[in-house]
Amino acid sequence: MKELPWLDPQRAAALLQALRERILIIDGAMGTMIQRHELQEADYRGARFVEGFDAQHAHAHGENCGCDLKGNNDLLLLTQPQIIAGIHAQYLEAGADLIETNTFNSTNASQADYHLEHLVYELNKAGAKLARECCDEIEKKTPDKPRFVIGVLGPTSRTASISPDVNDPGFRNTSFDELRETYREATNGLIDGGADIVMVETIFDTLNAKAALFAIEEVFEQRGARLPVMISGTITDASGRTLSGQTAEAFYTSLMHARPLSIGFNCALGAKDMRPHVETLAHVADAYVSAHPNAGLPNAFGGYDETPQDMAEILREFATSGLLNIVGGCCGTTPEHIKAIAEAMQGVKPRVPLACEKAA
Repeated sequence: MKELPWLDPQRAAALLQALRERILIIDGAMGTMIQRHELQEADYRGARFVEGFDAQHAHAHGENCGCDLKGNNDLLLLTQPQIIAGIHAQYLEAGADLIETNTFNSTNASQADYHLEHLVYELNKAGAKLARECCDEIEKKTPDKPRFVIGVLGPTSRTASISPDVNDPGFRNTSFDELRETYREATNGLIDGGADIVMVETIFDTLNAKAALFAIEEVFEQRGARLPVMISGTITDASGRTLSGQTAEAFYTSLMHARPLSIGFNCALGAKDMRPHVETLAHVADAYVSAHPNAGLPNAFGGYDETPQDMAEILREFATSGLLNIVGGCCGTTPEHIKAIAEAMQGVKPRVPLACEKAA
């Protein structure tokens, strides 16, 4: 890995200073908040996609798939940006220091479900630009408290190390190079849109993550400068392993070569069930440690029952035990959850990374 300067030294320095001083707060769920708007097919399509496809692209390339677009939340960056901006603003007002771009599915593999693969760069750039504008707006009110944009690279809907066909264990529906290419395009969009950080998140397959990290480094080398990188995996069940079979420690060992700013876990589990895995990372990681769990486990109706107060109390124990540097919420969490978590973290010292302990 080449030693490259920060793309924005001033922003990087501000981020590192903030991490030394306090536990930083990530925002909560985007999908949960979008659901509150009860959007219909026409809302997702907007004017540009009124026929169910990208009319502009179809006219130029002769494509017309006529797909339903409802559920493609990333597309709202282009058709309903005011809704996404409103959600970002609510999380910022609740106390979030770090705002994730609405680009979880802005990759070729995921947009292929809607025949909108050509939008990867545009979606990522638009997502970072919108989040940047929201962060800049609140910073005007509180210039002593910088807010940072996390450019999100999701796991995609495919897996490079596991067959989706139980009858054909050797089959793969993607490859390292395919993932690398779309992650590279997405990363360029995030950087051009103004992201302060790039985060590979909700990692269930470490090979997918390796493709993302490889692509990120390619982009950094091409630009001659880098951004901080966050890594966040997902422990999928009570086995304590990722879907591709790794324990928390194995997960860290597999990815520590990327020298991330932080490593942690998000999604799949509620805070209580996530604790032992975060504790493992806290004991082995030279990087900062993050956690943004779900608001408990899904109930029979697919909802999440953990209240803001319950979640904040559990996560405060994480913090007072010296496990956390960055904390927030994933599925089922709302600005109310983030507000409670932010309040619970006040006055609690952040974890000191092992590398800093050794240096001291």
